[in-house]
Amino acid sequence: MDAGTTLAPESHLVSRIGWLRAAVLGANEGIVSTASLIVGVAAAATSSSEVLVAGVAALTAGIGALVGTAV
Repeated sequence: MDAGTTLAPESHLVSRIGWLRAAVLGANEGIVSTASLIVGVAAAATSSSEVLVAGVAALTAGIGALVGTAV
């Protein structure tokens, strides 16, 4: 390229994509924490109903946290 040549300005959308990154990382954190809680309860519990109750409680708490941050 010659020294006198100028480039056209580029428009990048990186500054507006932060919400997508936050959503993906937040969803990943929710999946991992819920799965680890269910695995931990399954290792300690004797019945499947206890595992089910723990899973529903974890999902309910995750939804509650999501709604609490959106307000």
